[in-house]
Amino acid sequence: MEKYAGTPQQPKILNKDAIPLDAKIPIPSGTYNSLKEIGSHCNACRRCPLGESRTHAVVGRGNRHAPIIIIGEAPGKCEDETGKPFVGPAGKLLERMLLKAGILTRGELANAYLCNAIKCRPPANRTPTAMEIAACKGYLLEQIRLVDPKIVVLVGATAVRGLLGDKRGITQLRGVWRNWEGRLVMPILHPSYLLRNPESLKGSARWLTQRDLKKVKKKLNELA
Repeated sequence: MEKYAGTPQQPKILNKDAIPLDAKIPIPSGTYNSLKEIGSHCNACRRCPLGESRTHAVVGRGNRHAPIIIIGEAPGKCEDETGKPFVGPAGKLLERMLLKAGILTRGELANAYLCNAIKCRPPANRTPTAMEIAACKGYLLEQIRLVDPKIVVLVGATAVRGLLGDKRGITQLRGVWRNWEGRLVMPILHPSYLLRNPESLKGSARWLTQRDLKKVKKKLNELA
C-alpha cells in the first residue's frame, strides 16, 4: 500500500502528483504551497475533458497578495491563446470599469488578483458543466486560500455557482453582499453581457455594475 505524504502543516494526500490526472482525487485545503504549484498542475490537468482541447490553462494574474480576488466564469479565445485571464474584449471592459471605480490604478493590478472558476476554455465558449466546475473547484479554493483576500468579486452566474453553489440568476444576486468562509463576496454581472448591452444610462446593466464596483471600493477603504 502506498504511504501517505504530509506534515502537520499540510494535508495527507495519497499521491499529490496524481491530482491533475484524476477528478476523483480530492484537493484538500493546504495542498499547495504557492500559486506557481497550482499553475503547474493546471497546465498538466486532465481532471475533465477540457484538458484535451485547451491551448493553455488560464490560472491567474495580478497581485498574489491582493485584498480583492476577482473570479470570472471561464477562459475565452484570447485567454486560451495567452494563458492569462480577462485579456479579451470583456476583460478589457472589466479593467476599464475597475479603473473607473478606483479599484485599479492605470497599468497596475495592485489591489486585485484575477482568475476564473474553471481554468480551461470550453469549446465555442459554452457554459461550463457542473462536472467541469467541480473538477476545478479545488484549484480555485486553493487560489483563494493562498491570496487570502478580504473581498471576493464573483463575475457572472457560473462564478457564483462554482464558489457558492447558488443556482439563481445573476440578476437576482448581483449587488448584494454575501458572507462566505469569513470573506465578503460581491456578485456582479459579467462584462460579456455588458458588451451586448452597452447602454450606460442610470438603471442600465452597465450603470448597475459600475455602482456595484463602487460598493467594492468603498468596502475596501472601510477594511483598510
